[in-house]
This record gives sequence, C-alpha cells and structure tokens, in this order.
Amino acid sequence: MDRSFEEGEKKKEVVDLATAKTKIAKYCAYQERAHAEVEHKLYSFGLFSEQVQELVAWLITENYLNEERFAIAFSGGKFRIKKWGRVKIKQQLKLKRVSDYSINKAISGIDEKAYQETMEGLIRNKWKDASANNIYELRNKVARFVINKGYEPDLVWDHTKNIII
Repeated sequence: MDRSFEEGEKKKEVVDLATAKTKIAKYCAYQERAHAEVEHKLYSFGLFSEQVQELVAWLITENYLNEERFAIAFSGGKFRIKKWGRVKIKQQLKLKRVSDYSINKAISGIDEKAYQETMEGLIRNKWKDASANNIYELRNKVARFVINKGYEPDLVWDHTKNIII
C-alpha cells in the first residue's frame, strides 16, 4: 500500500503542463488568490519548481494573479463580513506570504470612519451581551473580545473606558 495514503495525505494528481495551465487559470479566475496558494496548488498537480515558476509568471502577465488586488479583496472582505480589525488582517496576510507593500496598501484602503463605527458597534453589542461581577471585569471582557477580533489595543481601551453604565 502507498505510504503517503496510509498517513492520510492526499495523493498528488500528476498532470501535464497544458492541463495544469488550464486548471490553474480557472482556479485563479474563480476568486482572487495569494501567490503562495497558487504555488501550493501547482505543486499538488505534481509539477516541478521550474514549471511552477513558469506558470506563476504566466498568470501574472495574463493578470490572473495580482498580489495587491488579492490583498485589497481579502482585507475588505474580512473587515466587512467578519468585522476583523487591522491587526488580524495584517497577520493573516503575512501568513499568506503577501508583501508588506501590498499589505499596507490593503490596510490603508479600509475607511477610517467605517473602521471606528464597526469597532464601536462590536463594543456596544458585546457590552449588552456580557455579564460580570463589576464594571472593571465587564470592561476587560469587552476589550479582550474586540482586541481578539484584531483591533488595536490602545484604540479599544480608549473606547471602553468611555462607556458609562
């Protein structure tokens, strides 16, 4: 029996370069992708490093792959849908091996007014739902929740200190 199969790994699908080109073009056209995601997918096709680099270069020239566009789409989506803060978005983009330039461009694209309003909304909603023995414990719970969502601690504490029961 195949050893990699026993360990629970997926068996690599070996494809030729033309088939890989078609598949990866569809993969990138479906949604924005990070370069690292695309490379991982190409390696899963059983391609060699040279072939992977050739296909990544082709995807970039054909505008299927654009790191800056991916970072902007990723940060906008995570902010609007999951209500993540800048810190968490930055961290996740770094995990996807996105360049600092693209990360900064994406983070700067988040509207400051919307960011403040979203953070204040999270604070208000958590304040209503949380229970605690005293005001300090309640503020701490609320602040920790919002900080874990990726908002800057100093900004969160400034807002939670101003809440009066």
